[in-house]
Amino acid sequence: MCKKIKIAFAGGGSGGHIYPGIAVADALASLAAEKNLELEIDWIGNESGIDREIVEKNLTSCGGSLNGFFGIPCGKLRRYFSLENLRDLFRIASGYFKSKKILKNLKPDCLFSKGGFVSVPPCRAAKSLRIPYYTHECDFTPGLATRLNSGGAKNILLSYDETRKFFKEQQKDKCLVTGNPVRPVFYEDHSSAGLDFLGIPKEHEKPVLLILGGSLGALQINTLVVENLDWLCERFIVVHQTGKRFAEENPGLFAEKRKDYHPYEFIYAEMPSVVQAADVVLSRAGANSLWECAVCRKPMLLVPLCGSGTRGDQVDNAKFFQEKGAAMTLIGDEVNAENMRKNLEELLNPEKRKGLSDGCGKLCASFFPAKQIAEIILDGLVK
Repeated sequence: MCKKIKIAFAGGGSGGHIYPGIAVADALASLAAEKNLELEIDWIGNESGIDREIVEKNLTSCGGSLNGFFGIPCGKLRRYFSLENLRDLFRIASGYFKSKKILKNLKPDCLFSKGGFVSVPPCRAAKSLRIPYYTHECDFTPGLATRLNSGGAKNILLSYDETRKFFKEQQKDKCLVTGNPVRPVFYEDHSSAGLDFLGIPKEHEKPVLLILGGSLGALQINTLVVENLDWLCERFIVVHQTGKRFAEENPGLFAEKRKDYHPYEFIYAEMPSVVQAADVVLSRAGANSLWECAVCRKPMLLVPLCGSGTRGDQVDNAKFFQEKGAAMTLIGDEVNAENMRKNLEELLNPEKRKGLSDGCGKLCASFFPAKQIAEIILDGLVK
């Protein structure tokens, strides 16, 4: 008879705090099957937004059993003064009590947190119920949620060895460097399926440029693209994920049916094959997109989110990839149309693309973070 393992996941608010968790769920399902274990998965995420849709669309195809998605009220953890902080304190408190009720009913063997503000109430609830939990930090510098979650965590899982220095001495012994989990499908070549989805011939003369701004879109990148669309389409086949809000505010982009321009509000299940079909990626520097593209060995031009509304994590991520020879960057005042065109012009050179692709390969060689995390979790449960 199979031993049953119940694992709850916590995280959401954006694809970057969901897809890595899905990668871990996939790896757990494979490993559980090898060990003759019955796996049941539950997910605690934001009660509003895209969390439920992404989780249910992806985890239903996971080898584990998605028992259910449970939405909780969430409040952002801002580092600056805002009247919204007062309202969100009540939402965070409500999220804690709802998480505690959910976990009491589910009785999971452990909880895996992918970080982000959605994860704080479930981790606090798990601690109060003495449910062991793991928290993962995808960025070079730990976010506020990870700092709050780390105190009661069984292990703090990191993407970079350098991130250890940001934790207190008594927490460093709990830190394990696993890398950032990427779904198994990114390790397989589905580039032909990606071209078919995009309607691009397999024999195409111009390189495919994939433009990403995260699951919510990036106004700065979107604006640069629209203002330079003629230039871009002369040199590339442009695939542009705009995000929902920008798509709704610019319906003409989708109605125009311009040659060599393929706009999408959001790309769901086809994203791995679309990344694999791309020759160049222009993107923000969120950890999830970075590592997915790196696994696929895609040359990248990174435009990290900067300014007072961010702690600078994307800048740190981008600089790390640049130093490793895996990406080019435009940071802060460097971001303008002229510099974007100059850098993309360089990436028209196949040799330049190959150099960055090789840099990605060195970062990801023989490295399967999701599997390593799954092994840590299951080893902790079945000993």
